[in-house]
Amino acid sequence: MREGDPRTGPSPAPAGGQDVPVRRESGLPRRETVRGSARTPGTPVPPVTPSPDAGPATPGHRLPASAARPARAEGDGPGDAEQGSIGEIPGLRPRRRPRDGGEVPGSDVDLVDALDPLARRTVSAWLRGKPSAAARQVAFQVMASFLRWLQAAEPGVELLAVTGAHLEAYCEAARTGGVPRSPGRPLTSKTVSRKRAALLSFYTYAWRCGVVRHNQVAGSSPARSGNGAAVTPEERRLLRQGVARLAADGRTTEAAAVALLELTGAAVEALAGLTRQDVRTVPDGTTGQPAVVTVNHGRDDVAAFLVTPLARPLLRVLCASRPAGEPLIRRPDGRALDTAWLGTALTAAARAGGVPEHRARRLTPAMLRATNLTDLLNPR
Repeated sequence: MREGDPRTGPSPAPAGGQDVPVRRESGLPRRETVRGSARTPGTPVPPVTPSPDAGPATPGHRLPASAARPARAEGDGPGDAEQGSIGEIPGLRPRRRPRDGGEVPGSDVDLVDALDPLARRTVSAWLRGKPSAAARQVAFQVMASFLRWLQAAEPGVELLAVTGAHLEAYCEAARTGGVPRSPGRPLTSKTVSRKRAALLSFYTYAWRCGVVRHNQVAGSSPARSGNGAAVTPEERRLLRQGVARLAADGRTTEAAAVALLELTGAAVEALAGLTRQDVRTVPDGTTGQPAVVTVNHGRDDVAAFLVTPLARPLLRVLCASRPAGEPLIRRPDGRALDTAWLGTALTAAARAGGVPEHRARRLTPAMLRATNLTDLLNPR
């Protein structure tokens, strides 16, 4: 009797290496399998962002394949991501009326949806990369708050044209109660740090995707940080020269504070929390030579910076004079480092280096933070 005869029941499945082409179909790439995104015949297919292997892409005009993958994993391509609403992302369902099941304010969804296609797609891919719905909601809330502030403070600046000066000005507004939706209600330093960390995360992502375009905005002017134009490279050179002169005059603490501010762009509270344990050294005779300093940026982010030759002897003196666990930088009167004292030291270093007095008096620690972040987003 033949195999497969109805009278004997179904034949056993072929084993292992005896597969026929049907078995080889399981080796197809996952993107070729039938998913919920399958299209009916005749439906136009949206353009797909070329992969990096397809040739160089113009920065600022399309996301690379890596930025589009989060959207494609949900079953829609880059073209669909441009047309879809942010509210379609899991965890970001818009709330239009009380108890309608919405998860975020509908007006915030509308605000992000109104962005230009590239900016909206970048925000969408960034949000989809968050590990949970709760993390997406927090990041989305910060983005919506920043967009409202940006539209009120700098209506001519696009989201992807923002520089570090804008971020610093937003954080200062949040700290002093100057952001929309909560006017007159200052936020704590911890809350502001979390907002800054979220925005840094977004712009670092956008920079890696090649879509930051603050150098491509026609007619754009240098960004402002509330107290004047951002610090120029020439002013930073003069500032470093002034640090050396303060050190030569025996003003080691002031010189070290300004040198670390210029090197790291860290917040004043982060610099105030530095201890000698944050300075990594390399063997140098009988002592150690400062090589790397680690600084907390935001709630959980830690950044490491190579110590410049200018800062090495200053840190060496401070590390040798501070007990373990004690702040590395203290005011001469023993009190903790604060913005007012650091601002005075910054002005002194600028004047000592040759920055005109009227300009030196306008420099603030926040402007050094803005310059540092701008350099990160737009490396030269």
